[in-house]
Amino acid sequence: MSEPRDAASQVKAIAEHVEQRFRAGRRVLSFAEFLGLFDEQPVRYSRDASRYVRDVFDHYGTARVRHPWGEHTRYRLFDLPWEPAPPGGLPRGALVGQEAVQEEIYRALSNFVREGRANRLVLLHGPNGSAKSTIAACIMAALEHYSTLDDGALYRFNWVFPTQKSARGSLGFGHQRGSAEGAASFAHLGDEEIDAKLLTEVRDHPLFLVPPADRQRLLEASYGRVGAAEPPNDWVLRGQLSHKSQQIFEALLSSYDGSYADVLRHVQVERYFISRRYRVGAVTIGPQLSVDAGERQVTMDRSLQSLPASLQAVTLYEAKGELVDAAGGVLEFSDLLKRPLDAFKYLQLSIETGEVALTAQNVQLNCVMVGSANELHLDAFRDHVEFASFRGRLELARVPYLLSFDQEKLIYDTHVTPQVRRHVAPHATEMAAMFAVLTRMRRPNPDRFGRALGAIVSTLTVVEKADLYALGKTPERLDADAQKVLHASVAEIWRESDAYPIYEGRVGASPREMRVALLDAAQSTSYRCLSPMAVLDEIEALCQRKNEFEWLQQETVSGGYHDVKGFGEVLLTRLLLASEYELYVSSGLVQEEQYAELFERYVQHVSVWVKKERIFNRVTQRHEEPDEKMMAEVERLLDVKGDAPDWRRQLISAIAAWALDHPGQKVDAPAVFPQHLRRMREAIFADRRGAVAEIAGSILVVVREDGAGLEAAQKRDAQAAIDRMVARFGYCRECAADAASLLLRKRFVDLI
Repeated sequence: MSEPRDAASQVKAIAEHVEQRFRAGRRVLSFAEFLGLFDEQPVRYSRDASRYVRDVFDHYGTARVRHPWGEHTRYRLFDLPWEPAPPGGLPRGALVGQEAVQEEIYRALSNFVREGRANRLVLLHGPNGSAKSTIAACIMAALEHYSTLDDGALYRFNWVFPTQKSARGSLGFGHQRGSAEGAASFAHLGDEEIDAKLLTEVRDHPLFLVPPADRQRLLEASYGRVGAAEPPNDWVLRGQLSHKSQQIFEALLSSYDGSYADVLRHVQVERYFISRRYRVGAVTIGPQLSVDAGERQVTMDRSLQSLPASLQAVTLYEAKGELVDAAGGVLEFSDLLKRPLDAFKYLQLSIETGEVALTAQNVQLNCVMVGSANELHLDAFRDHVEFASFRGRLELARVPYLLSFDQEKLIYDTHVTPQVRRHVAPHATEMAAMFAVLTRMRRPNPDRFGRALGAIVSTLTVVEKADLYALGKTPERLDADAQKVLHASVAEIWRESDAYPIYEGRVGASPREMRVALLDAAQSTSYRCLSPMAVLDEIEALCQRKNEFEWLQQETVSGGYHDVKGFGEVLLTRLLLASEYELYVSSGLVQEEQYAELFERYVQHVSVWVKKERIFNRVTQRHEEPDEKMMAEVERLLDVKGDAPDWRRQLISAIAAWALDHPGQKVDAPAVFPQHLRRMREAIFADRRGAVAEIAGSILVVVREDGAGLEAAQKRDAQAAIDRMVARFGYCRECAADAASLLLRKRFVDLI
């Protein structure tokens, strides 16, 4: 019997909590109470849609992100910070990359604010699957969350008419003005005390009840008192009541013999919240052919027969449709240009005037309009005779595919990996990301650059360009001066194709296509995990469907561009190199820190050797000559050709040049010379190749055959290697065995 009582107490506690939140949120106010709020913070409570959306961007803050091609501002609302997220990851639905697009949208919003209203439509254009809808969805989600906060409180008003019990005489429609039980307002009457309640569907601002001239003086005085940085917006300054509210206002004012105070008694100010699900302030319109707004006659509704006689004689119309539902927020036209021009031609005038004409009224627009279009439809629209007149009413923001495989991988880790019902092996999403980005690369045109840079980019392969964009890594085959020039010119290379109709990032494998490939790979019966090998198999199958995808029909050009078969070979090679490195580190035969420390020590000894000085030995506490034996061993590992003294002097000169380019930064030799560190690592690995191959074989036997035939020491070493692969690199036992098997077949076959 205790459980029902506990349940009842929980329901009671929830009810009290909901009631407290309702009252704390000031959900229902009289007009006088709203004016009190406005007086405290006039800027917050008089924003139009453009200022409100811009404030949402500002509220969640920004971060500066650095990419090889430049530094950008990232608006945190696109990270959905209010949503739960996995450790170190992003919530599902967050936007990956596209910082340049975010900056463009914010710039457009800031211009709307300066001009007083949103007088253009922000058209996001790019290839299919480039995150245009995700951008709009993130903005709407941010609006939804922000409207629940005190900083984002939004208010509209309704008209309420009390019952005969609540008001003597004829509800104030006659000679007994102001006699309703002495109440200053009917806003807080209960449902049983109200005969009728008329909603303002277009969400008129409560300040619209103040006559325009008085409103202007009120706004200017309030903004001046608080030292507002911006003047009042046009919508709140010059906006007027909707058709229905104006009719009611005039009827009440006439019935009350001009008593403005008595009219305001019927005003109930109500807080509302933006909601995508219920289409309040956040609406998406698909490419349907219907009109986006309409109206109906309210007084034909029998449910409103309890209205006062004075209003029953007035023909009231209320607006409806997507344009009305989006009032105060964002209206997204998804795939706008898929509609016939006649279906959205009204926007040409409506965006300019801020109104849309209906049969009985002109409805004021108070929303930020965002549209999306793919490049093919936009290209066709550019050739239309009406494009010139539309162009001035559009803010075009290009949304290309991502060109960094690190960012692309984050898309799949965020949106695909959580949906896979099995373990995701290391490098699985990396293979998909790298393939997608390689299909998007364009061969640089050397004629677009200066002579020195043009000579360098003319030899840049597709893989080298992808590494340059993702990692800022320059090809080791280039000399130091060429690497420096290339590294300083990444932004110029990145922007090269901006003026091209077929820009870099317009054509290539879509994240949607790669998502399907990953999900298909997760169903492979050959592996128990989502294996990178299964992903490569699905990519190979995808490349057979040449008639379906434009990016498979591109002509292969020098440098490996558009060579999808070559991409598969590149991916396999990279997978093998990464898996081999992880196995070497996990084997316990090589301590990764050792060769980094060895190289640091080598640089220290070379530095004093060049200066003809001695180095202090912390062990012996004495100054000693540089260790020639150690330096010679490192130079052997680095495969130094030619004269060793010349090599050493060049090394120190390179460090000095780096220090000049990075003033105040401590020289980190492994970071300055990653290629030398890699050569050392490869040389050390080569010395232990046979032992590592033996451990790979033991891993396979331990996992697949329960260690049959192995000695105790072999089992112990294999299990220790598996444990390190799991803890450090994210493998499980099964995919660790898959990696060992792949290496035995592809890298260690000569040692078996």
